[in-house]
Amino acid sequence: MPHVLVAGKLHPSGIELLDASPGVTYDYVEDVSEPSYAPLIGKADGLVIRTQPLSAPTVARAERLKIVSRHGVGYDAVDLPSLNQRGIALAVVGDVNSVSVAEHAMMLLLAATKRLIRADRSVRGSEWGWRNRLEASELAGKRLLILGYGRIGRHLARMAAAFGMDVRAYDPFLERQGWPEGPVAPVSDLQAGLAWADAISVNVPKAERPVIGPVELSAMKPTAVLINTARGGVVDEAALIAALREGRIAAAGIDVFDDEPPAADHPLFGFDQVILTPHIAGLTAECGERMAISSVQNVLDFFAGRIDPALVVNGAELNGR
Repeated sequence: MPHVLVAGKLHPSGIELLDASPGVTYDYVEDVSEPSYAPLIGKADGLVIRTQPLSAPTVARAERLKIVSRHGVGYDAVDLPSLNQRGIALAVVGDVNSVSVAEHAMMLLLAATKRLIRADRSVRGSEWGWRNRLEASELAGKRLLILGYGRIGRHLARMAAAFGMDVRAYDPFLERQGWPEGPVAPVSDLQAGLAWADAISVNVPKAERPVIGPVELSAMKPTAVLINTARGGVVDEAALIAALREGRIAAAGIDVFDDEPPAADHPLFGFDQVILTPHIAGLTAECGERMAISSVQNVLDFFAGRIDPALVVNGAELNGR
């Protein structure tokens, strides 16, 4: 039976699943950092990992490793080529966090549109008269453009529609594959879509370049609100800061950063029309339990020969070896 390394604190249900698996042994390192788990990687047959990096040098030390299971769906911190070179599978959890992330995006959209930080500060700072500036806006009748119309985007679309928003989505892959049925129309021209929207929610994987950079920000309305619950680097942080500083967009809600945690003097901290959260969109109590169970189950299923191939992101690469 395998020896598993759990790198990063998991919901207790995930550890209970390991305890209930006959013959399985494990090491458990609660700290979420590569140096904390790297000394134990050499004796691991399977690795359950949170958001910390898995670099090529650490993979090189993992002589017995056969499966890496991400506690989530993103894997940009994992050196995938080094896993492929060694024939090590990389698995992600299934659809366990899409509702949580969509709810968080909706919350950020509401909070940024209503200028929640300024409203809270006005009460705590005895500036009751702030309310008469009418800075808060309504979502009803506003236009929302969702970048990436997968599970998260579709959940968000339903939520936004319930608030009376006009929702469209940009997803070139889905347009080629076949647009899903429903009231949300596709936008083929991103620049035109950005100019149309009152609010933009980014829900796409990280790519080689930001999806939202200076050109895209320049297409937005000066009253626009930008929400990012995807990944750091999907939105060009420097360009966003410049647009906020120059009043070229009105507000933002940001859950992810280029460097996490961000530095104490990060420029985004200076904008009280920006809502910032600590990469927490998928970390509700309910979702944390689902991710812990699913990420551990992937390792157990792999060694039992029954892992769902759809959850192995480099399956095609490994099968072609």
